[in-house]
Amino acid sequence: QAQLVESGGGLVQAGGSLRLSCAASGLTFSAYTMGWFRQAPGSEREIITSISRSDGATYYADSVKGRFAISRDIAKKTVYLQMNSLKSEDTAVYYCAASPYLRGRLRREYDNWGQGTQVTVSS
Repeated sequence: QAQLVESGGGLVQAGGSLRLSCAASGLTFSAYTMGWFRQAPGSEREIITSISRSDGATYYADSVKGRFAISRDIAKKTVYLQMNSLKSEDTAVYYCAASPYLRGRLRREYDNWGQGTQVTVSS
C-alpha cells in the first residue's frame, strides 16, 4: 500500500524559508511523477509544482515561480519543496502527491496523496 508522509511545515515570518519533505513508501518511486499541492481555507486545492518521473522536468505555477524549488532523491524515495521568500498568501496546507502520468499537471492525474502539512506565514 502506497504511503506519502509530509514533514517540515510550521510557522515562519514573511520573507523566510521552509523546506518540506515527502517520504514515499509502498510504490516504485521512480515510476511516479511527484507533485506538491496546497489548499488555503475556502480555496480549491491547487498544484504548485511537479517533477516528472521520466526526465525530472519541473513545472511551477506562476504564483511560486522563482521562489520555490522541487527536487527529489530517488534513492531515498523522497521529494522536497524548498520555499523561499515566503509570503502571507503562501499560508496553506501543503500536500505531496504521486501520479503515474508523465507530466502530472492536473489534480485528477494524482492517485496517491499525503495527509498534508500546515504552513503558516506571518506578516
